[in-house]
Amino acid sequence: MIRPTITADGTAVRLPVTAAVVPLLDELAIAYAEDPAEVGLMLIAHAAAVLSLDHAVVSDDTPDWERAMRAAEADGTRTALLGGLESAERLDDVLRPDDAIALATSLTKQAAYIRHRNTAQEPRS
Repeated sequence: MIRPTITADGTAVRLPVTAAVVPLLDELAIAYAEDPAEVGLMLIAHAAAVLSLDHAVVSDDTPDWERAMRAAEADGTRTALLGGLESAERLDDVLRPDDAIALATSLTKQAAYIRHRNTAQEPRS
């Protein structure tokens, strides 16, 4: 589960998701080293799909159906890339209701602490 913390400067709450991404990046690097041609082609296809989606999203004249098609294509190439990586399954935290409440409570407490501390430091007029 994500464990929120307060940043070192005390101005924000940090959700440390890097720990989940590091093993995925390592697996992708190993897969590329084992078969650079295949993984390289998959990365190129995914990059093309993502760039096509980005263009559709910012373009005012792209119809909604085309945006949806490009989003589906990007999802497909992403799924193809992640499909062979064991770490990909661990990226999304699935929280039971009690865990979700605990996370929300922790975020609220930390944010309230930061707000209270910052408000107490502001000069009163």
